[in-house]
This record gives sequence, C-alpha cells and structure tokens, in this order.
Amino acid sequence: MSTTEDKIKNVEVKDYDYCGHTMKISLFKESSLGVSAYVWGPGLALCQFFQEENVNFTGKRLLELGSGSGIVGILATLLGGDVTLTDKPYVMKQLEYNVSANIPPDAKHRIKISPLLWGTDQKNYPNDFDFILGSDLVYCPVQFPHLLQTLRDLCGPNTVIYLSTDMKYREGSVDFHETLLPEQFNSEVVNTNRSNCIYKVTKKH
Repeated sequence: MSTTEDKIKNVEVKDYDYCGHTMKISLFKESSLGVSAYVWGPGLALCQFFQEENVNFTGKRLLELGSGSGIVGILATLLGGDVTLTDKPYVMKQLEYNVSANIPPDAKHRIKISPLLWGTDQKNYPNDFDFILGSDLVYCPVQFPHLLQTLRDLCGPNTVIYLSTDMKYREGSVDFHETLLPEQFNSEVVNTNRSNCIYKVTKKH
C-alpha cells in the first residue's frame, strides 16, 4: 500500500463499472472525512445516467462541486472532459489518491483538484464551464443559500448543471428543488433512479 494508505490505516476499496470503464475508488474511513468518505446513491445514479445517455464530454469543460470520492468527476474525465474536481480542503488527499489510481497518464492533463468552499471560493473560478456536476449536494438546509450563490456565480449563460439528489432521504431536498432552485434557475427532472432524481438546470436570463 502507499504511504497515504498506511497513514489512513482503514481504506475501503471498491470497483465501479460505468461506460466501459472500471474505477477503483478508495475511501479513507479514518481520516475524519465524514460524509465525504462514502460513495452515495446520487453519485452512482449520475454515473448510470451518463452510461444510459452514452455521454461524451470530449472538448467540454466541467466543474464538479462536492466531489467527495471523485467517482463522478473521474468518470467525466474518462469520458473525454476537462474536469475540475472541488470540495473542502480536507477532502483533497482522498481525491488526489483516487485521481492518481484511475486516470491514465495521457489524460492527467485534463483533470485537476482544487478546494472550493461554497459561498466564498467560487469567485476564484471562471463562469464559462460547459457543465457543472453535483451529486448529493442537497442535504443540509443551512447550506442552501451558499450552494445557490455558488451555482449563480459559476453558471454562465450556456452552462448546463446536472444535480443528482436523493429526494426521499435528504432533509429539505423537496423544498430546494421545487421552491428555491426554480426562483433563479430553469430546472427539469431528466432521470429518476429509485429515490434519486437528476435535474438538468440552467440559469434564468
């Protein structure tokens, strides 16, 4: 095992197969990552959506919010995208490890990892991404204003946002998607997978 794994002591590893790619995702269970040390259903639903839609991100610039394990952003990179994975600073080590384990050398120039705290750090990023991805971001109502502000600041006139949310088991998810989000964004459900709904979102002009 690597030095990073030795330090964590408890690393959970699992393979995930989507779009013809096998991703080996490691989760650092003893590193105080909290919810970031899991692969959640909405993330897998978004990966499944990419597979069902035969998505190709070649030539597209993407940013993922709340990357966590990195599985969605890694898959987007393997599907040809130029991807920026973001999360809180303490999640960077897990993201770096999974990117290193899953992205081939000839594609590493198309992926980067950067910390982004909602409500403040988004101003350090451009707003000309083709896509913004987010899975299981909607679970803590106190963070909703920061999330909405972040989406507003990052979203350009042609940006498409895909948000995957567990509508049954996440506090405030119905209010966020049916009341708060539509006040500033166009939003429609494009896929349902059990209790997970994927919304296609664009900024209102």
